[in-house]
Amino acid sequence: MASFNDTVIEKFRANGGVVGAPWEGKTLVLLHTVGRRTGKQNINPLVAAPVGDDYVICGSQGGAPTDPQWIANLEAASGPATVELGTETVKADYTVVRAGDADWEQLYGAWRAYWPAAADYEQKTDRKFPVVRLHVQH
Repeated sequence: MASFNDTVIEKFRANGGVVGAPWEGKTLVLLHTVGRRTGKQNINPLVAAPVGDDYVICGSQGGAPTDPQWIANLEAASGPATVELGTETVKADYTVVRAGDADWEQLYGAWRAYWPAAADYEQKTDRKFPVVRLHVQH
């Protein structure tokens, strides 16, 4: 999986945040996190659904049975996250929202509507995917 992500990251950076199929017309971000146990810098390319002035990313992990590590890394971190959006690297305040939280239905619904593959991911697991609301600081 790392080589797939590396290829997406390389295309993202070479093309000002535009990656193309299967993400044609969709906003992607590169989320930077620090491993809570390793201290290692990680970068994850993620589909980011615009919701007002914010973006919603989802810990779907393609329908895997467990949350991606970047969710736990965000929950363990303090302060804003670093996000590459288009040609900019910016700070973003964030909130991890889980099923049962007040905003989950609305935020997950917005991401699901934006990213059609979500329906396929849902078929692979009974897990409710956590979402993260990113508020980019300009």
